[in-house]
Amino acid sequence: MTTISNNLQAVRNRIAAACAVAGRPVDAVHLLAVSKTQSGACVREAAACGQQAFGENYAQEGAEKIAELADLNLEWHFIGPLQSNKTRVVAENFAWVHSLERLKTAERLAAQRPIHLPPLQVCIQVNVSGEASKSGCAPAAASALAHAITALPRLRLRGLMAIPAVTDDVVLQRQNFALLSALFAQLNTEGLALDTLSMGMSHDLEAAILAGATIVRVGTAIFGERQIRVFN
Repeated sequence: MTTISNNLQAVRNRIAAACAVAGRPVDAVHLLAVSKTQSGACVREAAACGQQAFGENYAQEGAEKIAELADLNLEWHFIGPLQSNKTRVVAENFAWVHSLERLKTAERLAAQRPIHLPPLQVCIQVNVSGEASKSGCAPAAASALAHAITALPRLRLRGLMAIPAVTDDVVLQRQNFALLSALFAQLNTEGLALDTLSMGMSHDLEAAILAGATIVRVGTAIFGERQIRVFN
């Protein structure tokens, strides 16, 4: 078995163990392999091990990789900060966007999503840890943004995403994820019918699953340290 194959199995085992602790079925949590800065060959290797969903942070890199690997029929998620001048690339190439934080960006994606493609599946990124350096809307602004997005054509609002501050403090990890989970529940009481909580990465996926994550985004634990590449 290759390193990527071994790593994927180890991550799947971690997910299964965390689901058992949380009393959740293992198929309630989906693994998104974060392939940003990784080569197409690495993605192809992971796909050969049964991984179908991949996340990219850079629009142009992602579009190039999607074209290179079109024969694999993979599911591509955009998970990075989305600049206005990159919305068309994302709207035309990706199936999901996890990082919506402004209505203007959502409006651009809706206008630019090709009519022959299914609606773009989107999540709102929420800044749960309040860091000035972090992307995401404030928790208090999420409801108004969510309701506005649901009114747009060619988009389907699926849920919420967060990238909390990195910490080894499990209690703090759980607090941040619990905040997003509570906001998710609140929005559902408002009639939004959300089904996706995108939270948890290589270092904290167990705490995220305990708090209700439905997608965990894992890169380093699968592919190793990022390759140094520069994209916009």
